[in-house]
Amino acid sequence: MELSLLEQIEGICQSRGVRLTPQRKRVFELIYSSKSASSAYDLLDKLKVSEPQAKPPTVYRALDFLLEQGFIHRVESTNSFISCCSFGAHKHFSHLLICDKCGNVSEHQDDQLVALLAKNSEKQGFNVTNHVIETHGTCKSCFSDFTDK
Repeated sequence: MELSLLEQIEGICQSRGVRLTPQRKRVFELIYSSKSASSAYDLLDKLKVSEPQAKPPTVYRALDFLLEQGFIHRVESTNSFISCCSFGAHKHFSHLLICDKCGNVSEHQDDQLVALLAKNSEKQGFNVTNHVIETHGTCKSCFSDFTDK
Protein backbone atom coordinates (compact mmCIF):
# COMPACT_ATOMS: atom_id res chain seq x y z
CA MET A 1 0.00 0.00 0.00
CA GLU A 2 1.40 3.37 -1.03
CA LEU A 3 1.45 6.15 1.54
CA SER A 4 -0.17 9.45 0.66
CA LEU A 5 2.12 12.40 0.12
CA LEU A 6 1.11 13.95 3.44
CA GLU A 7 1.68 10.65 5.26
CA GLN A 8 5.16 10.49 3.74
CA ILE A 9 5.90 14.06 4.83
CA GLU A 10 4.59 13.35 8.33
CA GLY A 11 6.86 10.28 8.49
CA ILE A 12 9.88 12.31 7.36
CA CYS A 13 9.14 14.96 9.99
CA GLN A 14 8.75 12.32 12.68
CA SER A 15 12.05 10.65 11.72
CA ARG A 16 13.79 14.05 11.87
CA GLY A 17 12.22 14.92 15.21
CA VAL A 18 10.44 18.01 13.86
CA ARG A 19 6.76 18.86 14.09
CA LEU A 20 4.43 19.26 11.14
CA THR A 21 1.88 21.58 12.74
CA PRO A 22 -1.62 21.94 11.28
CA GLN A 23 -0.67 25.36 9.83
CA ARG A 24 2.51 24.00 8.21
CA LYS A 25 0.53 21.10 6.80
CA ARG A 26 -2.17 23.42 5.43
CA VAL A 27 0.38 25.78 3.83
CA PHE A 28 2.03 22.77 2.16
CA GLU A 29 -1.36 21.54 0.92
CA LEU A 30 -2.08 24.98 -0.56
CA ILE A 31 1.28 25.08 -2.36
CA TYR A 32 1.00 21.49 -3.58
CA SER A 33 -2.53 21.97 -4.93
CA SER A 34 -1.69 25.18 -6.79
CA LYS A 35 -1.16 25.04 -10.56
CA SER A 36 1.43 27.83 -10.38
CA ALA A 37 3.84 29.26 -7.85
CA SER A 38 2.22 31.00 -4.89
CA SER A 39 3.39 34.12 -3.09
CA ALA A 40 3.26 34.31 0.70
CA TYR A 41 0.32 36.72 0.52
CA ASP A 42 -1.55 34.46 -1.93
CA LEU A 43 -1.09 31.68 0.60
CA LEU A 44 -2.23 33.94 3.45
CA ASP A 45 -5.43 34.82 1.57
CA LYS A 46 -6.16 31.12 0.96
CA LEU A 47 -5.27 30.18 4.54
CA LYS A 48 -7.65 32.83 5.91
CA VAL A 49 -10.57 30.93 4.37
CA SER A 50 -10.11 28.16 6.95
CA GLU A 51 -8.20 30.17 9.57
CA PRO A 52 -9.50 33.78 9.61
CA GLN A 53 -7.05 34.73 12.39
CA ALA A 54 -3.98 33.82 10.27
CA LYS A 55 -1.37 36.57 9.99
CA PRO A 56 1.72 36.97 7.75
CA PRO A 57 4.13 35.59 10.40
CA THR A 58 2.12 32.35 10.47
CA VAL A 59 2.68 31.86 6.75
CA TYR A 60 6.32 32.97 6.80
CA ARG A 61 7.17 30.60 9.68
CA ALA A 62 5.47 27.74 7.85
CA LEU A 63 7.34 28.59 4.63
CA ASP A 64 10.67 28.73 6.48
CA PHE A 65 9.99 25.30 7.99
CA LEU A 66 8.92 23.76 4.66
CA LEU A 67 11.98 25.23 2.90
CA GLU A 68 14.32 24.01 5.64
CA GLN A 69 12.88 20.50 5.43
CA GLY A 70 13.17 20.42 1.62
CA PHE A 71 9.44 20.09 0.95
CA ILE A 72 9.17 23.26 -1.15
CA HIS A 73 11.34 25.57 -3.27
CA ARG A 74 11.46 29.34 -3.40
CA VAL A 75 11.22 30.70 -6.94
CA GLU A 76 13.73 33.50 -6.43
CA SER A 77 12.80 35.59 -9.47
CA THR A 78 9.13 35.83 -8.51
CA ASN A 79 9.46 35.49 -4.71
CA SER A 80 6.99 32.63 -4.74
CA PHE A 81 6.91 28.96 -3.76
CA ILE A 82 6.32 25.55 -5.35
CA SER A 83 6.31 22.04 -3.94
CA CYS A 84 9.46 20.00 -4.43
CA CYS A 85 9.39 16.97 -6.71
CA SER A 86 11.97 15.25 -4.46
CA PHE A 87 10.50 16.35 -1.17
CA GLY A 88 12.42 15.41 1.88
CA ALA A 89 15.81 15.54 0.19
CA HIS A 90 17.50 18.25 2.23
CA LYS A 91 19.94 19.16 -0.52
CA HIS A 92 19.39 18.50 -4.17
CA PHE A 93 19.84 20.56 -7.27
CA SER A 94 16.98 21.34 -9.57
CA HIS A 95 16.17 23.43 -12.58
CA LEU A 96 12.97 25.47 -12.61
CA LEU A 97 11.23 26.23 -15.90
CA ILE A 98 9.00 29.28 -15.45
CA CYS A 99 6.34 30.27 -17.98
CA ASP A 100 6.11 34.05 -18.25
CA LYS A 101 2.61 33.78 -19.76
CA CYS A 102 0.68 31.55 -17.32
CA GLY A 103 3.07 31.48 -14.36
CA ASN A 104 3.39 27.70 -14.35
CA VAL A 105 6.62 26.46 -12.77
CA SER A 106 7.95 22.96 -13.33
CA GLU A 107 10.93 21.43 -11.57
CA HIS A 108 13.39 19.20 -13.38
CA GLN A 109 16.47 17.34 -12.29
CA ASP A 110 19.31 16.70 -14.69
CA ASP A 111 22.28 14.69 -13.44
CA GLN A 112 24.41 15.81 -16.41
CA LEU A 113 23.77 19.47 -15.59
CA VAL A 114 24.60 18.87 -11.92
CA ALA A 115 27.82 17.09 -12.92
CA LEU A 116 28.81 19.95 -15.25
CA LEU A 117 28.18 22.56 -12.56
CA ALA A 118 30.13 20.52 -10.00
CA LYS A 119 33.04 20.11 -12.43
CA ASN A 120 33.14 23.83 -13.27
CA SER A 121 32.92 24.79 -9.59
CA GLU A 122 35.64 22.33 -8.65
CA LYS A 123 37.97 23.78 -11.32
CA GLN A 124 37.59 27.16 -9.62
CA GLY A 125 38.09 25.72 -6.14
CA PHE A 126 34.55 26.78 -5.33
CA ASN A 127 32.40 24.85 -2.85
CA VAL A 128 28.73 24.97 -3.90
CA THR A 129 26.30 25.04 -0.98
CA ASN A 130 23.18 25.79 -3.00
CA HIS A 131 22.22 26.71 -6.51
CA VAL A 132 19.11 27.98 -8.13
CA ILE A 133 18.68 27.69 -11.87
CA GLU A 134 15.57 29.40 -13.16
CA THR A 135 14.80 29.53 -16.85
CA HIS A 136 12.06 31.87 -18.04
CA GLY A 137 10.16 31.38 -21.27
CA THR A 138 6.87 30.08 -22.63
CA CYS A 139 5.50 26.66 -21.73
CA LYS A 140 4.30 24.19 -24.34
CA SER A 141 0.64 24.94 -23.64
CA CYS A 142 0.98 28.73 -23.93
CA PHE A 143 3.27 28.43 -26.94
CA SER A 144 0.77 26.24 -28.80
CA ASP A 145 -2.03 28.69 -27.87
CA PHE A 146 0.09 31.47 -29.40
CA THR A 147 0.94 29.55 -32.60
CA ASP A 148 -2.68 28.41 -33.09
CA LYS A 149 -3.82 32.02 -33.48
